[in-house]
Order: sequence, then structure tokens, then C-alpha cells
Amino acid sequence: MVAEEKAQLDFVAIASELAPIIKENSVRINEERQIPSEIAEDLADRGFFRLLLPKSLGGTELNHSEFLDILEIIAESDTSTAWLLNQNNVWSTASTRMLESTAQEIWKDQRAVVTNGPPSSNCKAVPVEGGHVLSGNWTLSSGCTHATWIAALCPIATPDGASLVSSERKDMKIFLMPKAEVQFVDTWDAQGMRGTSSFGYELKDQYVPTHHTYHQDQAEPWYKGPHYVIPRTLLFATGFSTIALATAKASIDIAINFANTGQTGRSSTPLRERDTIQRSIGEIRATYSSSRAFLRESMAKVWESANKNGSASVEERINLRLAATHGIRSAAGVVDACYNMCGSSAISASNPIQRRFQDIHVITQHIQGHPINYETAGQFFLGLEPQGNF
Repeated sequence: MVAEEKAQLDFVAIASELAPIIKENSVRINEERQIPSEIAEDLADRGFFRLLLPKSLGGTELNHSEFLDILEIIAESDTSTAWLLNQNNVWSTASTRMLESTAQEIWKDQRAVVTNGPPSSNCKAVPVEGGHVLSGNWTLSSGCTHATWIAALCPIATPDGASLVSSERKDMKIFLMPKAEVQFVDTWDAQGMRGTSSFGYELKDQYVPTHHTYHQDQAEPWYKGPHYVIPRTLLFATGFSTIALATAKASIDIAINFANTGQTGRSSTPLRERDTIQRSIGEIRATYSSSRAFLRESMAKVWESANKNGSASVEERINLRLAATHGIRSAAGVVDACYNMCGSSAISASNPIQRRFQDIHVITQHIQGHPINYETAGQFFLGLEPQGNF
């Protein structure tokens, strides 16, 4: 599908059509710990892994608010699938920092998806003629089962490989390899977000040529559209926070349905008629709506500045970091309240709130939702030099 045809597609409407299919397969996605191949291939063929990719590479460069709308729709059907759409799409914005010829090589395949994962302490890249030789273990490579290429962040070793130059990011590079060159290790035993297939992988003396290497923090993008000048960590954060809040919205719907149809304990009064339930529904709906509004407003300002000025101010970026973190933490509180409203039935796997409860508490452990991000915002508003990624 050519870029002009993709630009005319209503991806939000298509996502709404796909959502029921994804929801029907939600249990399967959870049990098999991956998106079924036929769904992953359909998503790829329809361009859903190219939404943020430059048009010159066959992407859509979708307005980011529409992208977030898509994440919401899919997350209400299955949190893991939405997570992978955010992970794989946001990573594709790195295409503008590698050699353009390398990007063309990777994304010439319509089903191209690049996955990555953080390195372990034993990872190293030894310089050799024409490239590097990589060894070590990497973890949390979300979407590896449907990916076609692997991006390994790795520290550079001395030429003799005896010691690492540094473990700091400034002395690390990204190494790109076809998936077939990587040995995956099944390390994904989490109870939530199981469908993300976030396995690990290992390499032993794997040669990577120089043209498949780049420095993600130093390379200037060869194309400077808004998606490619906004810090990628904030794109990840905004998407993951959107997914967390959509998970909270789905949980509210579950709780409302339970309150409308059930009763708990010895009381014969329907749950919906109890003051405590009515108050809780009102409170969590307010929490969800206000957190979502803060996130969307903050992202809209960053997006506007990126379009007009080619960058966003520190304050705009700090506010987005704060809104994204707060969205994830608030979403967890909403899901917990819904879980409690569902009573003892909530502990059963047959109750859909159980899955949402497990998923949201995996999301809160991600660095994008870590409470330490509040400190970054606090430092800025106190007039100090903010620390952290923003």
C-alpha cells in the first residue's frame, strides 16, 4: 500500500472494526503470550505498525492524537495488543536516526517490525574491521514473536574485548540484526501483560556491520517531522499512559456492569443502589477523566511546539512527563477500586477485572510509570535543575 493511499485511510475507524476481533481473542492472546500470527499479520498488512513511520519509508506519519485514539480503542479490547502497537510504532521513529539506506532495507517489507530490549551487564560490542562483534543477554523484547528485526543497545568494549569502555549511554550504540540471527530465550513469566511476548535473547560472537549501527543519542534525524524531534521517551510514556487509562476505563465498565447486575454479602440491596458504590463510581470516573485530560492537553502542547518550532520547551516536556506518569499511577488506583467493588468474584480468572488488575500492575512497574518521575517535575517547579529523561 503506497503512502498516499494510507494517508486517506481512517485508521481510527479501522481500529474500531478490528477491536471486536482482538477482544474475542483476548484470552488466547493471554494464554499464548503473543498476538496470534493471523492478527499480527493483518495489523501489519493494514499498516498498523507503520503509523508513526516517515512517509518516505512507506509509513503514515499519523497525527499523534489519532494514534492515541487508536491505542485507547485497542486497549479497551486487549491491553497487551495496544502495548505492542505503541512499543513497535514509537520505536519506528528511530528510523530517522539510522542510515536512510538501512531504514529502507528494513522497512521495504510491509510486515517489518523492529523490537528492542535493555542489555544485561554481560553485554559488549567488540570493534572489528567493518563493524562489531556482539555477545551477551538482552531482556524484555516486546513483540519479538511478530518482529522481523532486532535492535540491541550495547556498550562498546575495548578492541581486545577485555573490558568495557563505559556503561553510560554515551558509550553505547544500537545494533540492528535480522530476527533470524538472534536466539530467543523464554524469560517472560509475568502474570500481567502476558500477550506482549516480552522474551529475552542472547548473542554469542554475532557480527554486525557498521551500516547496521548508530548512536541513538548523538545521531541527528535525517527527517525532522514532529514525531522525530519529540524525545522518544515521551512518545513511549504518552502511549503507555494512554493504554493504562484505557485499561482503567475498561475496568470502570466492568464495575458498572457488576453493580447493575449483582449484589454481595448478606444485603439484598442491589449494588447500584448503595451510596458507597455510587460515590465510588463518581470518584473513579472523575479520576480517570481528569488524568486523561491532563495527558492529552500536555501532549497537544508538545505536538504543537514540535510542529511550529521543531522542538518543545523544557516546561512542556516536564508537564508531559508528569502527566504520563500521573496517568499510569492514577489508572492503577481506578482499577484497584473497581477490583474491590467486584468483591470476592474479582479473584476468579473468569472475571474480566482480574486480567485488568494484573495488567495494570505490570504497567506501573515500567520506568515510564515510576514514581521517581514525580521528582523530576518537582525539581523543575522548585527552580532546580531537573534530573531524569524528558
